[in-house]
Amino acid sequence: MANRSEAPTAHPHGSSADPRLRGSWLARGKEGRFSLYLPRDGGVVRWTENAGGGWSGPVPIGGGSGGLLPGLSAGQGADGYVHLVALRSVAGGDPDRVELVHTTQYQTGRPALEWRSITHPNGAAHQWTGTPSVTVDGIGRAYVFCRNGGGGISVRAQKDAGGWHPWWDLHGSRTDPLPVAVTNGSGFVELYTLHATGLLRYVQRESGAKPVREDPLPTSVAAGTMAAVRGPSGHVTAFYLDVEGRVCAWSPERFPAPVPLGDAVGEGPLSAVRLSADGLEHTLLAQRDSSGRLQFASYPAEREEGAELRWTPSGPAVQGPPALTTDASGGVVAAALAPGGAPIVAGRGGGPGVPPGAWTRL
Repeated sequence: MANRSEAPTAHPHGSSADPRLRGSWLARGKEGRFSLYLPRDGGVVRWTENAGGGWSGPVPIGGGSGGLLPGLSAGQGADGYVHLVALRSVAGGDPDRVELVHTTQYQTGRPALEWRSITHPNGAAHQWTGTPSVTVDGIGRAYVFCRNGGGGISVRAQKDAGGWHPWWDLHGSRTDPLPVAVTNGSGFVELYTLHATGLLRYVQRESGAKPVREDPLPTSVAAGTMAAVRGPSGHVTAFYLDVEGRVCAWSPERFPAPVPLGDAVGEGPLSAVRLSADGLEHTLLAQRDSSGRLQFASYPAEREEGAELRWTPSGPAVQGPPALTTDASGGVVAAALAPGGAPIVAGRGGGPGVPPGAWTRL
């Protein structure tokens, strides 16, 4: 059973018009075209960028008989494959009992695999304990992290020859139900979350090994605000809001103590992406402000000392955090949901480190 103090007090999955989206739900394929994935009517649908411009879709992916809840977590490997994980109500059981299901999109515009159950950290089915986070290691194995019923973190990893390892209990307690998984420059996976006393990192030290929990870093963290990105050094930087409303950066392999970057413009999750263009490396952050609009701020990648975030608004009001990625030249491409749930996308703006350009409704 989940600890009572950690169990959600309201239905956590959202509505079909306001899904909980995590990770690479906007992804660029090997040939340079983009795919956008959203939960819709008990399944997942995909829009695909056309070779000559414009978009097609939505089309359902993964087959199955529906039953998916309105949330989606995605991770993309260096091979371009997109791994999607959703929650599904267990047929014939308690409506609050869910399992995690997984599919893979191998090529832009092609059919995805059928949804397959990967169960739940607490058994074949369990009540909601957290929203999964997905990353893919350096040789293409997916890792699905999820808060478990005890408030700690569990992970399930793909095997080299197909199939999945059992769920590994990574221990911990009172963690954030929205953990953030990322792969570092060595191809090893990391997981960032918060603990009752501060920040917590789980890190893999060998390929295919179980990630190891490190000691918590005492600091103040606002729950549900974290993002993370791999920098040009290969090390990961995590971003979060502290209880004073400041955006802070923490890169355990580069500097042991968090660095404040400036005031946030809202209270919700951050999004982050690394941009590389014209020989310049930038980290771009995004957050929804109190009016619902997205604002963007950037700084030179891995130069946190002395950085000062300057926010610039872009586009209409949206619901939830955006998905951020890059085009083939290193410029930012963003996706978000307009009120009512329709996807909107924006391409590169005026140069590296700047907000995206005009937004288009799909």
